[in-house]
Amino acid sequence: MNEFSEPPVTNGYENVKHVKRVDNLEIESLPSGEFSRLFIEIVENGIGRPIQVPVVVARGKKDGPIMGVTAALHGNELNGIPVIHKLLQRLNLKTLRGSIVCAIGANMPGLLTERREFTDGQDLNHIMPGKPNGKISQVYAYNLVDRITQHFDYLIDLHTASEGRVNSLYVRADLKQETTAQMAYLLRPQIIVHNPPSDYTLRGTAAEAGKPAITVEICDPQKFQRDPIARTVKGIRRILNHIDMVPSKSASQSSATKPPILCRKSYWVLAERGGMMRCVPKIAERFKKGDLIATQVSIFGDTIKEYFAPEDGIAIGHCVNPIGQTGARILHLGVPMDERERAKFEKISGCSLDGTLCELPTGKKS
Repeated sequence: MNEFSEPPVTNGYENVKHVKRVDNLEIESLPSGEFSRLFIEIVENGIGRPIQVPVVVARGKKDGPIMGVTAALHGNELNGIPVIHKLLQRLNLKTLRGSIVCAIGANMPGLLTERREFTDGQDLNHIMPGKPNGKISQVYAYNLVDRITQHFDYLIDLHTASEGRVNSLYVRADLKQETTAQMAYLLRPQIIVHNPPSDYTLRGTAAEAGKPAITVEICDPQKFQRDPIARTVKGIRRILNHIDMVPSKSASQSSATKPPILCRKSYWVLAERGGMMRCVPKIAERFKKGDLIATQVSIFGDTIKEYFAPEDGIAIGHCVNPIGQTGARILHLGVPMDERERAKFEKISGCSLDGTLCELPTGKKS
């Protein structure tokens, strides 16, 4: 038994039936040592009824930081929801230091319509932190930040691939920042991509406010996948232990999980013309410059285009929808770090990537 496979605790989470409807997240008003289920109003629909985000606050007996976990900011990206369920079911509030706040369905309209986007077609994760006055998606994004996520000290934003694509279990993080590099490493995904949060994402908004934040891509959309879900729950537990929010039965951070592949950057290989697409590399498979990575055939079955790797890389994700128009995304190519870059990561994060085990020195805390 490792340090994160302790028997489930009887913590009372499933016995909480009352859901309180509020306009804002006020953690200090909630009872310590208990779970609180909330519906937080974000905007109103066309008949004046509230559109609400379901939130669970696990407030420990001891004071400490606030960890925020968000899921389904894209409405068809579902693996993060059972991650939150399982995380909450395993918490012991008697030993929890601080609070864990989980926004289970950050884009409720998209979740209910099984769509990535908000009701007006906007991608919420491209317009953060929104606007107090504007289109409904902009106001929704603004109030999501203002009423919920601004209260976090840390953020773990859970996503999956988009419709028609599949992903590895990978993390996007600023690897030049110590705490985010540690969080990404402790999640122990298959791949970590250095990705400074300079965009209009929820992660970028948190980072601009000085909050360590990572994005976790948990494989594939519109489904629950048991193994990636379990692996992500364990990774979040490791992060919580590292920042002294939950105790560990062992001081060791070792695991049989292989170290993640570190990538200095990533980009999509795009279709140069339209046709039926077949990707060659498997997820998380490495390839060399010049290797065949995709073929494209006409509607009559004739090969019309072959795509070759422009450089050495690893398949972070790829399309599974065979219909590819000109400009369609084919393969998400990660560019692995060289030895010098890996050594720099180790120096910044304090993490060791030697051997087959992931090791973080005991006592190395954020």
